[in-house]
Amino acid sequence: MTAEVNDERLAGCLTDTTLHATVLDAMGHDLASGLTRAVSPAACRNARRTGEDLPELVDSVDQALAEWLPEQFCTAVPTQLDLATGMLRWSNCGHPASLLIRDQQPVADALEGEPDPPMGLPFLLAGRSRQIHEYALQPGDRVLLYTDGVTEARTRDSRLFGLERFADHVIRATAAGELAPESLRRLIHATLDTKTSRLQDDATILLLEWNPPAPES
Repeated sequence: MTAEVNDERLAGCLTDTTLHATVLDAMGHDLASGLTRAVSPAACRNARRTGEDLPELVDSVDQALAEWLPEQFCTAVPTQLDLATGMLRWSNCGHPASLLIRDQQPVADALEGEPDPPMGLPFLLAGRSRQIHEYALQPGDRVLLYTDGVTEARTRDSRLFGLERFADHVIRATAAGELAPESLRRLIHATLDTKTSRLQDDATILLLEWNPPAPES
């Protein structure tokens, strides 16, 4: 079984063995950036369907942007989660690092990793391949992928929403026993709690929670 997610800032696919997810953020708000948001996830999905691994998937997006939109680029975190082992793999293409919540606490720097240049700028790699990072999740771990439009949103009292407030919402939701979909719903409403109910930048949030199946008796 395979389930696809199609969105201009999010590309995802769930198979029997692996969760594939990519959060993208194209630079700018003009027509060219809109085209970038269309080309990038399409290239991701095509790479997955042809069985390409994570490095080749990122390379496919680089090539697609270089061919069709040579002046454009986007930041992204292409991610793969092995559903059986909890091994998380990702490539950080100039994007905010994902956030790991474990036992109701953020795990500092767990998913940082040195970022590579944004997708569409492969010439900045100076001849090396993109870095692939790995981290072994534990049952119940939650991982937040997001764009900077989330942390740069402002609350009604004009303060930045910020990464600390962002993490705190997930921690309190976890402590209250909320399921991941409800936690995400509340987080989205908190992000939109601004003076004008409008964001200064595009905001995308993806929440992953790894709970392996119980062993058969």
